Amino acid sequence: MAEHPGDVAVTLIDQRLAEEAAPLVSGLVADQVASKLTAQDPTLWGPEAESESAIRLSWTTLAESSRPLLAEIDALRAELRAEGVDRVVLAGMGGSSLAPEVIANTAAVPLVVLDTTDPGQVADALAGDLERTVIVVSSKSGSTVETDSHRRVFEKAFTDAGIDAAARIVVVTDPGSPLEKSSVEAGYRRVFQADPHVGGRYSALTAFGLVPAGLAGADVAGLLDEAAAAAEVLKADDEANPGLLLGAALGAAHARGAEKVVLADTGSGIKGFGDWVEQLVAESTGKQGTGLLPVVVEDSDAPGFADAGTDATTVAVGPAVGTARIATEGTLGGLMLTWEYATAVAGRLLGINPFDQPDVEAAKAAARKLLDSAGDDTPDTPAVTDGAVEVHASEGLLPEGTTTVAGALHALLAAAPAHGYVAVQAYLDRLDDASAVVLRPEIARKSGLQTTFGWGPRFLHSTGQYHKGGHQNGVFLQITGAVEQDLDVPDRPYTLGVLQHAQALGDGQVLVDHGRPVLRLHFTDRAAGLAQLVNALAEVAG
Repeated sequence: MAEHPGDVAVTLIDQRLAEEAAPLVSGLVADQVASKLTAQDPTLWGPEAESESAIRLSWTTLAESSRPLLAEIDALRAELRAEGVDRVVLAGMGGSSLAPEVIANTAAVPLVVLDTTDPGQVADALAGDLERTVIVVSSKSGSTVETDSHRRVFEKAFTDAGIDAAARIVVVTDPGSPLEKSSVEAGYRRVFQADPHVGGRYSALTAFGLVPAGLAGADVAGLLDEAAAAAEVLKADDEANPGLLLGAALGAAHARGAEKVVLADTGSGIKGFGDWVEQLVAESTGKQGTGLLPVVVEDSDAPGFADAGTDATTVAVGPAVGTARIATEGTLGGLMLTWEYATAVAGRLLGINPFDQPDVEAAKAAARKLLDSAGDDTPDTPAVTDGAVEVHASEGLLPEGTTTVAGALHALLAAAPAHGYVAVQAYLDRLDDASAVVLRPEIARKSGLQTTFGWGPRFLHSTGQYHKGGHQNGVFLQITGAVEQDLDVPDRPYTLGVLQHAQALGDGQVLVDHGRPVLRLHFTDRAAGLAQLVNALAEVAG
């Protein structure tokens, strides 16, 4: 860690990368990119991006502009504590959940994060002490289907328990949004307005990041102090600027074919930082057939990091170790702002608009279409059933005669192009089915390919943009599971289980429409199915 709050160090360990990045940094300094970015100049990414950029750059000054929130957060937390309410549940997706989760985890304060449609995981959150619970509903518009469902479920649970639901619901949204209007009409405890000129993935230092983490007990004032100290360095048109250096390194690496960014924590003291970076980088750069795919691994010895090939750049979050080609060190607030600057810079070098997400809506639309037809009795017939696993595959993926999970896995991995990647997408319970994360390193070892792991539908608001808009060389393993006890969504014609299933199938269909191989393994029994899948992987030839 850095010695002083806000200090950030970016070190290019790989000599070739340092040499390739140097002229890019010089060009960025000559073009005054850092100072123009801080001044919110929307012309930095070309005329096509200018209209979007003009309303998405307020994140550069949040370390100061978010300070009025601090007193409001402290006051509300004190009120709630005085009433015996000290359990904070956050309903949010993407930038509305990833930032507050890493802030709270790093501060070691409890925050229950709901960024799932899995009925079991939502039921676990409901099973907590509702008498002590406040739910923070975070959504820029309020139209996010997962978050709206969580709000409905908790509002009914509070009411059924004889608790004044309105007094236990806090909202974070953009000013003038439909959610703000409906929340005021409903008399919810508090409505916090976020800065509307900040996109979700850049919103860590807005109300979306600060309110839930602050209510949970994190030192969000200290977080802003860290960011403010880093901002002094990041705004400078100087070749030592860590944001310019990191952005240029990522751009230089991509120019020679290193389109993946492999992130390992090497002792940063920050919990889950890679998951936050994953959305920031993937959703910002993965478009127009290009981009940088973040691959979050378990540690610096993990497959994908220790043995990274020419298609990947390894980044240590913390001190430089082993095969790391870049090291990034600093405080949480400082590193968040540095990565935001670096991502915007990388977008300029890649020639894309880092502030839009043109392919995210496709999966949502497909899921809505499936929800609308949820009452149809269309059979979901597997191509193969092997024990507790039903196998569904995109057309032409499975060779004739495939009868086992191992055979289906072999077919999927064989369909990956050289220097492609495997995306594991687990539509399961992030808590009860947590052991599914072992699939990432196991598949990486077997395939020799960079392999990502995402919890569905959470990743749809993160890497989902890259999957459709980035380099089209991925193959996709979806995992779904039988629901033991479903949950109704009040005043909606579907349950959480039906929504979760529709999200998986909808995203899978969009990927197929993009010509990508998709294998879906459905566990009729989750524990047995997962064990069977791990055993099947052992049978797959490397």
